[in-house]
Amino acid sequence: MEAISAFELKRRLDAGEDLRILDIRTPYEWESFSIGGLHIPLDELLLRVHDIPDSWKNEEIVVICGSGMQSRVTRVLAKQGFNRIHNLEGGLQAYLSL
Repeated sequence: MEAISAFELKRRLDAGEDLRILDIRTPYEWESFSIGGLHIPLDELLLRVHDIPDSWKNEEIVVICGSGMQSRVTRVLAKQGFNRIHNLEGGLQAYLSL
């Protein structure tokens, strides 16, 4: 898994790039603020990994959590065939600080 900076993510989204976003924060965090994408809370990911479209397997996926520390998601996704995974450095906290 490669990391992506908050600045780079914002730049790419502002440029209209069609990135796949997987937000693994809690429902409360998601309802408080979201930049979009697919929401599957981390504690549900193993049971709901099938909710991630197969078409995402060959696309860039940016995993968003609160602070950027959820690297174990990579193993779960890689086992399911998702290979282009980026972790948002600093999580949504970093993105919101821009």
